[in-house]
Amino acid sequence: MRVTKAAPFIFSKRGIFYFTRRIPSDLAGHYRCSRITLSLRTRSLRAAQARAAALAGKLDQDWLSLRWQSKDDQFSRFLSDRVAAARLLSSAPTLSEAAALYIGAKKKGRPKTFRQGVDRVVSQMIAVAGDKPIDTFSREEANALRNSLREKGLSTPSIKRAFSVVRALINFVSRELGLDEIRTFSSIYFGEENDDPRAKRSSFGSAELQAIQAACRNLDDEPRWLIGLISDSGMRLAEATGLTKDDVVLDGEFPHVNLRPHPWRPLKTQSSSRIVPLIGLSLWAAQRAVSASSSAFLFPKYCNENECKSNSASAALNKWMSPRVPKGCVVHSFRHSLRDRLRAVECPRDIVDRLGGWTLEGIGETYGKGYPVHVLHKWMEAIV
Repeated sequence: MRVTKAAPFIFSKRGIFYFTRRIPSDLAGHYRCSRITLSLRTRSLRAAQARAAALAGKLDQDWLSLRWQSKDDQFSRFLSDRVAAARLLSSAPTLSEAAALYIGAKKKGRPKTFRQGVDRVVSQMIAVAGDKPIDTFSREEANALRNSLREKGLSTPSIKRAFSVVRALINFVSRELGLDEIRTFSSIYFGEENDDPRAKRSSFGSAELQAIQAACRNLDDEPRWLIGLISDSGMRLAEATGLTKDDVVLDGEFPHVNLRPHPWRPLKTQSSSRIVPLIGLSLWAAQRAVSASSSAFLFPKYCNENECKSNSASAALNKWMSPRVPKGCVVHSFRHSLRDRLRAVECPRDIVDRLGGWTLEGIGETYGKGYPVHVLHKWMEAIV
């Protein structure tokens, strides 16, 4: 078999498949041969294609790292003396280079907001301290980033998320390039938990919930179906926005949603994959959305096979809800309300966690298949 587009980087010899790939000319000095060839140890074309794709991806990542390490920086003459000196003293990539490595390795299966989030915090750090090697940032500069974000009006949880992005980026690149551990952005002081009055979202009271649900029934359109689906199910907005019609089970005694990850919308945690019973307005909204959608997606206005537009949905829905709900209540408040409503009927804590997709406590909770749908349905029906 010859290497073709249908089977890239693969050839067979005596029935065994092999991986082969030419070394790029600009990286030839890093290798002692001009081509990599190794056995894939299989006679199955499908298995060979999968293994070859994995090896090709690993090579692409390695070559990207080598190129960043060896390239000349044509912009160095524009740098300040402080940043230029830091580059001379370090062999580590700059923050922008590290971000490119991190995004290149991690972007597969991630929404475009992943790259946007990384680019945003990297540009903020560069604005504060310059684009320096990642092992030359000082604690003073890390604290300056915190102060800068606070001056822009970001809440403490938002600032913590920004720092978690920086830490993840630096830790990943440090491990990939064999650098010493960098702890500059760890254990940053963000203030006491009760210093930020915006940190805790409000929950809906019973009358407030009924009022917003009645408004959704009256308007009876796709954005209101999305709110309705969340209001009595406690799903995260992105979870609901990324649903397909096949995820919704309306036949049978216990209507429910099979919440699972999709290429256009991954789930937040492993516990987020779950069965969500449909009751009350959530059942009505699911029925309306399924019957109205002419595509495979439950909410085609906000989702397609390329992306899940949960941020756009959040902005639009919160804007509509704002004059109709108490101050501090947003779309995510429905999840807070679900927990309160389940507490009010004395629902066991482990079932509450299952229903909301919250992290399960204890190793025993990860054993078995979980609660059957009729048990989950019983507790959800108790809250309406």
